[in-house]
Amino acid sequence: MKSRSKRYKKLAELVDSEKKYEIDNAIEIIKKMDGTTKFDQTVLLTLSLGIDPKKADQLIRGSVSLPKGIGKTRKVIVFAEGEDATKATAAGADEVGSAELVKKIEGGWLDFDVAIACTYMMRHIGKLGKVLGPQGKMPSPKAGTVTDDIKTAVTEFKAGRIEFRADAGGVVHAPVGKLSFSQKDLKANLESFIEHIKNMKPASVKGTYIINAFLSGTMTPSIGLVIK
Repeated sequence: MKSRSKRYKKLAELVDSEKKYEIDNAIEIIKKMDGTTKFDQTVLLTLSLGIDPKKADQLIRGSVSLPKGIGKTRKVIVFAEGEDATKATAAGADEVGSAELVKKIEGGWLDFDVAIACTYMMRHIGKLGKVLGPQGKMPSPKAGTVTDDIKTAVTEFKAGRIEFRADAGGVVHAPVGKLSFSQKDLKANLESFIEHIKNMKPASVKGTYIINAFLSGTMTPSIGLVIK
């Protein structure tokens, strides 16, 4: 069993692991953990959903722009040609290409956060599924990363639009900001993401949809949340 540091154990004293907290109270607690590391920790939201990811109609996947961003400029690449490539570059894409970009990734290059593709490029990048799929970086229409509106997609993902997907256990993990964010901004992002997930509830899901929710920093204990 992994031994916890003195810092972590001290932070754990701020949280009752048997209790679920209202969002305002949870944010107050996690804000007290700010400044305990040398970097600005990412605040993570974890949602355990009452879905069966093996069923196609219950797969929760997509992307969303949070109202206050996530405090990080993401590295975005784009698979495009011609005028679309020009638009992608103008919108701030970090790298743009077609066949040559595919070969670069096949060679092992994965130094980017988000990959976006024009619809007509999918015939060229389908072979990258085995490489980008496990990384969560394969362009997908459901995630908003396969599109013909390249300018908007690049602008939004550079600004902090996030992708999410329920894993095999029906759990969704999402960054919702930084510990340095104000309580008001963290709350706005949290409520926005939770509401987005609620609106995606599959019609075939019966019973409790959001089973558990937890808030945590990159290196902090988790705080249970009350979800209404």
